[in-house]
Amino acid sequence: MTESDEQLIRRVRASDQEAFRILFEKFQPILFRIVLHSLRDTDAAHDIVQETFVRMWNHRASLRAKLPLLAFLLRISRNLVLDHAKYREVRRKLEAEIPQASPALGDHPDEALQLHELEEKLREVVETRLPAKCREVFLLSRIEEMSNAEIGRHLGISVKTVENQITRALKILRKHLAGYTQDI
Repeated sequence: MTESDEQLIRRVRASDQEAFRILFEKFQPILFRIVLHSLRDTDAAHDIVQETFVRMWNHRASLRAKLPLLAFLLRISRNLVLDHAKYREVRRKLEAEIPQASPALGDHPDEALQLHELEEKLREVVETRLPAKCREVFLLSRIEEMSNAEIGRHLGISVKTVENQITRALKILRKHLAGYTQDI
């Protein structure tokens, strides 16, 4: 006899990994199709579905056996899809905002190469070294040109937290770009 979703949810709330696996196998295919339809990007859809189930597991204590699990999973994945879209838009703007190095007439070719390397390193550090929230705050500040108060309202955090995140981002950038900025 197969267990109901309600019974499986109770087991998941008790940290039963087997019950979690059963629910994953049941809901993952439909959730993946829905997310893929929204994103039209297989890799991103897999990532979002995976993150949805990670969040379900991390918040398993708040699961309610009487409520439909699929609705809960759809809400999580929908929020992740929206976050993904925001991130892609900010990244697109970042790439558009950072000018490509093009030496002016009379510029030394080595300087142009150094500038290009600095730009590439800057992109890399922003994308790979800044923690997600720090990167989001930094990009909203520097690319979107939002004030600290606007960022705070937009993200639902205090202005002091915004300031701390920008300070943290600048500290990380200085650390990872130190060798690139000395000669330019």
